[in-house]
Amino acid sequence: MTRTHALHERFTLQGRVAVVTGASGALGSALAHALGTAGAAVALVARRADRLERHAGSLRADGIDAVALPADVLAAEQLRAVRDRAVARWGRVDVLVNAAGGNVAAATLDSDRDVADLPEDAFRQVVDLNLLGTWLPCQAFAGALAAGEPAGGAILNISSMAADRALTRVGGYAAAKAGVESLTRWLAVELARRHGSGLRVNALAPGFFLGEQNRDLLLDADGAPTERGRAILAHTPAGRLGEPADLAGPAIWLCSPAAHFVTGAIIPVDGGFSAFGGI
Repeated sequence: MTRTHALHERFTLQGRVAVVTGASGALGSALAHALGTAGAAVALVARRADRLERHAGSLRADGIDAVALPADVLAAEQLRAVRDRAVARWGRVDVLVNAAGGNVAAATLDSDRDVADLPEDAFRQVVDLNLLGTWLPCQAFAGALAAGEPAGGAILNISSMAADRALTRVGGYAAAKAGVESLTRWLAVELARRHGSGLRVNALAPGFFLGEQNRDLLLDADGAPTERGRAILAHTPAGRLGEPADLAGPAIWLCSPAAHFVTGAIIPVDGGFSAFGGI
């Protein structure tokens, strides 16, 4: 075996099965495509069945073994049914990517409102979507991930720059993502202790990526950056917003044998935002 071939074998997902939640969204669908391109069979999970099936069809057109399995990440029984269907189809699950989440419009504090005006229900909704929506899939799939041969598997959560940097207007989302990072580290410890070092849990912390949920915050109707968008770009050394494809390489690495000794890590993918002091 050549050194080049040996390195390729470390980064491939050939023969593995990945489940991606939030797979109808921009980041989730890009992550599903990246894992499929690296060789994995992919189960796409989200609530929007029609959109999910279109994404699955697109993956199959690219030669990827993909199936749409609609489910709500806040419904434990639906997640267990997805797990059972994935195992029945492929005989195993090796990777879980928790890409479901995002901000909630009602939980975004307008500049002319005080924190006391933030609706309690909206705060609960955004915390549930991001934190509980990460925990419940982990709980549903941990046993299946630990049952692989060799024993192990990979969980990849999605955090945010908001988790440890105070960003205006999105306090509920920030609190939820901080919880996701804490949960990632806790699960990395507990699952390795209970199931062996092969079962790993890590997270990506994207910087500012343009999506449906934040488009109005970052861009004007003509496509020019808003005041907030300009401030973000000024504090991002790379000088641009992130694109979904920017997550592909880090995700493949963390889910592949190449990261076999990496667990409990939060990896920023932010164009240098978290490293920049603003001066």
